[in-house]
Amino acid sequence: MGLFDNLKKQVGSAVNESADIIKNAVKGASGKSETFTFTAIPASLAEFTAIPQAAMSTPFETAAMTVIALCVYPYNADLSTQMLNVLKGPRPLSGTEISFLKDRFRGNDYVPRSYFNGATPQNDYNPSEPYTITVSENPYSYQNEGYAKLFIRSGGADSAREVLMRQAKDGKWYLWEQFLMVGIRQPESENPWA
Repeated sequence: MGLFDNLKKQVGSAVNESADIIKNAVKGASGKSETFTFTAIPASLAEFTAIPQAAMSTPFETAAMTVIALCVYPYNADLSTQMLNVLKGPRPLSGTEISFLKDRFRGNDYVPRSYFNGATPQNDYNPSEPYTITVSENPYSYQNEGYAKLFIRSGGADSAREVLMRQAKDGKWYLWEQFLMVGIRQPESENPWA
């Protein structure tokens, strides 16, 4: 083995170590994700509160349950509002928030379904069962003490949408704000250009 072979081996080893360090840093920066599986959309408040994630013991659970509550809205706005109020805990929906939801659902009943894994414009945001939702954090998710900003990807958007939770004295993570009901690509069946 010559001098250059040793140098080549040392450089190769250093490059591999650097690549591992960068890979681990990126992995740590991207944060963790949790995927939740739901066999059905609840048809009553009792069914909703019986779902294990309704315990809201983590901000991830509350974020996933927010999607479930919003999916009920097109079929029963009052029930969806009750579900959201459970998630909001000591700070129920305001009149402005209720009006905002009503406005956002006009012609956009597919938006909450778009957060289920596998729901895309091509399948008109109809995911397969069981329904799965992946909630993710990033390096900035816990910048403010007692708050958690998590993200859920929509099959009709290029970037993940934000859900903000706040932890109360009882230890539960309550829904503080959601930015899920924003514009996404139309389902293919409704898009005259698709």
